[in-house]
Amino acid sequence: MHVKSGDEVLVIAGKDKGRRGKIKRALPKDNRVVVEGLNIAKKHVKPRGPGKPGGIIEIEAPLDVSNVMLICPTCGRASRTGKRFLEDELDHKGRPRKVRYCKACDAVVDK
Repeated sequence: MHVKSGDEVLVIAGKDKGRRGKIKRALPKDNRVVVEGLNIAKKHVKPRGPGKPGGIIEIEAPLDVSNVMLICPTCGRASRTGKRFLEDELDHKGRPRKVRYCKACDAVVDK
């Protein structure tokens, strides 16, 4: 997936198109992400004992990852991302480190 938990994203399709938010949770097996405060759905819940009353609650439903675009921390624009290897930095196995980069400003996104 081109985004990770903690990334700031722009929604490019759906009912929340044009809104920004931070990724709360990534679900790579399903190709979906949960964005804070976006794609709110109402869920009917039965009472589950004295401490948990029933009712209608609002939850953040997952969005398809293709409907969000990463906002580059360097240039501040929503842009496509690519992957490249950094030859000067090595990972824990001694190989070149793989990082994401912004295709608009060519800056490395990962720390």
